[in-house]
Amino acid sequence: MTLVKRRTAVIAAGLAAVLSLTTACGSSGPAGGKGATAWALTGGDEQTFRTSFESSGVDAQYFGNDAYKQKIRTAIGANEAPTLVFSWSGGLLKSWVDSGKIMDLSGEAANDPAFVNRFLPSVARTGVIDGKTYAVPNNGMQPVVLFYNKELFDSIGAQPPKTWDDLMALVPRFNAAGIAPFSLGGQSKWPQLMWEEYLVDRIGGPEVFNNIAAGKPGAWSDPAIIRANTMIQQLVDAGGFVRGFNSIATDSNADTALLFTGKAAMYLMGSWAFPTIKQADPEFIAGGKLGWTTFPTVPGGKGDPANIVGNPANYWSVSATASEEQKQAALRYLREDLMNDSYVDSLLAGGSVPPVTGIEDKLAKTEDPQYLSYVYEMASKAPNFQLSWDQALSPGQADALLTNLEQLFLKQITPEQFSANMNATIGQ
Repeated sequence: MTLVKRRTAVIAAGLAAVLSLTTACGSSGPAGGKGATAWALTGGDEQTFRTSFESSGVDAQYFGNDAYKQKIRTAIGANEAPTLVFSWSGGLLKSWVDSGKIMDLSGEAANDPAFVNRFLPSVARTGVIDGKTYAVPNNGMQPVVLFYNKELFDSIGAQPPKTWDDLMALVPRFNAAGIAPFSLGGQSKWPQLMWEEYLVDRIGGPEVFNNIAAGKPGAWSDPAIIRANTMIQQLVDAGGFVRGFNSIATDSNADTALLFTGKAAMYLMGSWAFPTIKQADPEFIAGGKLGWTTFPTVPGGKGDPANIVGNPANYWSVSATASEEQKQAALRYLREDLMNDSYVDSLLAGGSVPPVTGIEDKLAKTEDPQYLSYVYEMASKAPNFQLSWDQALSPGQADALLTNLEQLFLKQITPEQFSANMNATIGQ
């Protein structure tokens, strides 16, 4: 379950998944009933989904992360998908769209501009495929943030890095003080991808990955990829990451603990790290010891410093194989119940930041207004909010990416070998 943590924030234990599957298997199939149906994930924003579905009459079932992924693929292939299809958008959703399994929502958006315009543009854009809307956000945003321990920075008289040169200059200073510059859960592989995503964007801008996603031959050999991977290996050589990072697992929060226990000065992670730290060490948050900032700029880079990476949100789509009655019920839910005031309030109460326009006043009244407002501002001002590459690509390419990235960080392959290996996956 290497991808579970950042995709769902908190996933319930296996028993919940087993119970959900048992319930689902006892039904006649999502497409068989008259009312709209939905499948969602246990954990994370589950309670918001439950409350919203109950009030709107949607028949919902809930699954663990891995169980859901297996079940939804089978159901869509058999034309037995629920009316509302939960996804991360990206490569998997595109494959469903290409096979005609997902309803085009562009007409709905044209008839009711608020259908899409109520969402932040950087997040709504992820639900658009080939210029048409196929999905709308259903929960909070999860941009990747550079967290830092203020006490450790004060101990060496330093400020958080604004440029890559600043970052590299901090590495020997923290090492000399016996502090790891960066925490990293390398055993889980996917945390390393955040470094790749940000560096490539800062150096070459969004078009570099857009070419990769479009399957352009040789796209992985773009100079921005080579330079980014060279910089990553230079950071490894300089001792930028905690010793033994390749044996640290993110799913156990071992990497997060290094930050708030004073073992590591900085931590590049999704915005969910804040509630994780708050739960583990409330005093660290209450004492103002946690800082956060954006990823540094790179000299000569083409990318906008305001661009961000991560998970814009999770998304709802409507099954193209549902009955007309089910489709209309689902569309009514998306128009009237999704992200209304009570829905937004529920997400905020759970520590999630909804991708909805005009909620600044609501954010100011939350328990952690400074942090939540920061996350909201990051996303609302981002010219581009890049979906995590391993979600944007096909599953096969994503697996190869994480494997090669692990080898890159361990210096088992060169930047040029990384590009050659990934170029071989284009079209798969």
